[in-house]
Amino acid sequence: MQEPREGRRIEIRGTVQGVGFRPWVYRLAQRNGVTGRVWNGPQGVTIEVFGPEAALELFLHDLSIDVPPAAVIHEVRSLAIPAVGHDSFVIVESETAGDRRVSIPPDLASCAACVSEILDPANRRHRYAFTNCTACGPRFTIAREVPYDRPTTTMAGFTMCPECQREYDTVEDRRFHAQPNACPTCGPRLRALAPNGEELASIDPITAAAQALVGGLIVAVKGIGGFHLACDATSSSAVTRLRERKRREEKPFAVMVADLAAALQLADLSSEERRLLVSVERPIVLARRREPSALAPEVGPDNPLIGLILAYAPLHILLLGAAGTPLVMTSGNLSEEPIARTDAEALERLRGIADLFLVHDREIVTRCDDSVARIIAGRPVVFRRSRGYVPRPVPVARPFVRPVLAVGGHLKNTFCFGVGDAAFFGPHVGDLDNLETYDSFVEAVERMQRFLGVDPEVVAHDLHPEYLSTRYALTRHGAEHVAVQHHHAHVASAMAEHRLEGPVLGVAYDGTGYGTDGTAWGGEILLARATSFERVATLRPIRLAGGDTAIRDVWRITLALLDDAFGGDPPLDALALFRDIPRKRIAGVRQMIERGVNAPAAHGLGRYFDGIGALVLGRGVARYEGQIALKWNLVANATEAGRYPFELVEAPLAVLDLRPLVRAVVGDVLAGAEPGAISARFHNTIVAATAAMVHLAARRAGRVPVVLTGGCFQNALLAERVRAALVPEFDVYLHGEVPPGDGGLALGQAVVADATASANAGD
Repeated sequence: MQEPREGRRIEIRGTVQGVGFRPWVYRLAQRNGVTGRVWNGPQGVTIEVFGPEAALELFLHDLSIDVPPAAVIHEVRSLAIPAVGHDSFVIVESETAGDRRVSIPPDLASCAACVSEILDPANRRHRYAFTNCTACGPRFTIAREVPYDRPTTTMAGFTMCPECQREYDTVEDRRFHAQPNACPTCGPRLRALAPNGEELASIDPITAAAQALVGGLIVAVKGIGGFHLACDATSSSAVTRLRERKRREEKPFAVMVADLAAALQLADLSSEERRLLVSVERPIVLARRREPSALAPEVGPDNPLIGLILAYAPLHILLLGAAGTPLVMTSGNLSEEPIARTDAEALERLRGIADLFLVHDREIVTRCDDSVARIIAGRPVVFRRSRGYVPRPVPVARPFVRPVLAVGGHLKNTFCFGVGDAAFFGPHVGDLDNLETYDSFVEAVERMQRFLGVDPEVVAHDLHPEYLSTRYALTRHGAEHVAVQHHHAHVASAMAEHRLEGPVLGVAYDGTGYGTDGTAWGGEILLARATSFERVATLRPIRLAGGDTAIRDVWRITLALLDDAFGGDPPLDALALFRDIPRKRIAGVRQMIERGVNAPAAHGLGRYFDGIGALVLGRGVARYEGQIALKWNLVANATEAGRYPFELVEAPLAVLDLRPLVRAVVGDVLAGAEPGAISARFHNTIVAATAAMVHLAARRAGRVPVVLTGGCFQNALLAERVRAALVPEFDVYLHGEVPPGDGGLALGQAVVADATASANAGD
């Protein structure tokens, strides 16, 4: 007797389009002997499946295991439906109507099978720079709309040849419904251009670019999410020329290598760093530079770290193979501008930098910089969340009541949409310091909103009234505007990533963030929930003479620290940092500090890293944001266990007074102590002081979870030691996929704004 048939309608949310998910479901159905259909929809993938109850249960079980490598399932809903008489299981056309959710996957690094094909002289895709399959290739950056199908991508204009079409139509083929599928016969093509736009038609474009690189020239390379500027990373003259033309004085460049073996020649890599390098996201990984190495010192002047990235597109693999050397691969822009996206834009903006342009005719829709990550406490922490991660959603514990747009901060800007049970970050935008970057920000917000198909009812922004992101938020009419304090947003971001309901004790350490009292915060312990926070401890403030000028001329911060610690009479003449600074300048800065004129009070721990680092290292000017703080961190002697004194003044708002530390550091400097020992003692003191503040706060709040957040926790030494000082007495959470710095701020803004707006609506 034939078993009775039943039916199920299964809705799957997550990253399930463009990753070979439907053919995988098809093969699963064949294996389990069930019939029905599967299709892409605006919110994900929908399956209608029919068969005996036991077969359906097995099919449902198998849906949650062994999914395609690039797929991420966030939710599976199953509903019983009447059985109908399907004779087979089929893949049907996508639906476009209904509420949307971005289920487009991020851009995926080339898989081993595709790499093998482009290196195989017998394969029809030998040396083809646009080879991909359902497991790899561009996705988000070529998508115009959702659902993710070829007609809604920039591949729509390339008609597949019969052989590619056969691959695309064959369920058993790994290129079944691979939307960017192409070959040399029917797909995109490379061109090499002179700076005036004239095509160099007499030579293979890859060969032309490789010869230029080996010859010490700079090449603009059109990648997945925009243009890179490339040069030979082993050539001091080439790297120096790139720095001069790009106007990037000392900030380190990322280096691209062909494979893990090449990476091991340049850096000492832990097993976790190796796994992160070869992951499908392919971020730039910060690791300890191997010495000696073939790299030019100018790649990262006076910096023991190197940002390494493995080739993630066929074009990179072919170019590195032809050049035979590691390549600097930095964003294709002038410093602080958005990366160039189109050929015309690159020729206009990069003409004075690049000697040759390697371009192609596959359009890039969305700019997407390379992501950056580092291993901290044994796991990856993303510093810049962009290509490889965006638009993969971040699930949240409590669904958003209404659609929310959070516009982020001013520096390292990234925005975020909160919709349903997920948050969708946009790609990294950068510092909103100029019109070009602001326009790129607006363009990216509008595109992500179109992908999601939502009209935000709540718009969240920073408290700072002068941020361009705040000004943009206030131009969004028809929505409720919610201002979110900077460090509350940082803490809420960590809470959301780890699905913590609160309350939590949030340790929020960074440079500056606009406080509710009008001062710059940044050394804060907050007792926080999504709807509210209490500031329970902070750092004694220091004056920033000249405001933002002090962040570059960091000797001004040092002077403020010294005058505060020594009652206005520090031993400046004995300190090397001040020997070459004219007395008139010192007197002028002191006057600003004493009168409080253009010298805002700042509580940020990052400013202590700047000021003390400048004092001990004898370097008073930072060439890029955080340069001296980073150097100060990296010189620390890991074996030094000593620390300096500090005072914790208990009051309704506890205040950490580091003047005893400053005086002790000066004593060590005058006694000739090694910078590495002083740095380690400084770090150890901050760790001990943080633990003391958390314990003090816990006496009031009880044993609640602790989150470590803010840009200072990109400092691996600080993050690991603070965590170790608090565990196991507290459950301590570090960031992971959501950046601890301002790149993760928007998630916290979205969560706080949603909770606040909902609470206000209920009053």
